[in-house]
Amino acid sequence: MASPDKKDNHAMSDDELVRLAQNGDQVAVNTLLERYTATVHSVADCSFGASLETDDLAQEGMLGLLAAVYSYAPEKAASFHTYASVCISNRIRSAVRADTRLKHSPLNSSVPLDDATVIPGGNPEDLFVASEQAEQILSFLAKELTPLESKVLRAVLVGKPYRAVAEELSLTEKAVDNALQRIRKKLRNSMKEGS
Repeated sequence: MASPDKKDNHAMSDDELVRLAQNGDQVAVNTLLERYTATVHSVADCSFGASLETDDLAQEGMLGLLAAVYSYAPEKAASFHTYASVCISNRIRSAVRADTRLKHSPLNSSVPLDDATVIPGGNPEDLFVASEQAEQILSFLAKELTPLESKVLRAVLVGKPYRAVAEELSLTEKAVDNALQRIRKKLRNSMKEGS
């Protein structure tokens, strides 16, 4: 299905954009990332951690948003906004839990301060900065990941556990974890260079 131009995508509903994104429309993915980047940053800003910076938490939240885009099922009771907000919050909380267990030291140490659902929005300057960051993430994903890292990331974003990803790709669970660590490191370095 061909996507309408980007201008028309901004007028589309979340459900329409998700359907296009799930069918491989990158413009629809970009539009959703732009639309929800302020939400991701709001959740990240409401979190605190000893070793995780707000940018690290926002990065985790963006991965949660991407997972929401690819795993959302409109026939379920929740709207995409609700589902995406939960996925973003859960991804950030997961990073916090991993930090407290000292399992993944570069990603750790934040505790959410507020469980309220964040409504997308913000002032135009924040939205512009957020959309630029979304573009950086998409550009990074397209250019910098190896084919294996891309396969691992896509499988994890749709909610597959490490064991299932390892079996699907004929890898060990440790190899899956190592690939995710490399992805996070590359993304973090890319975001620092872009700053």
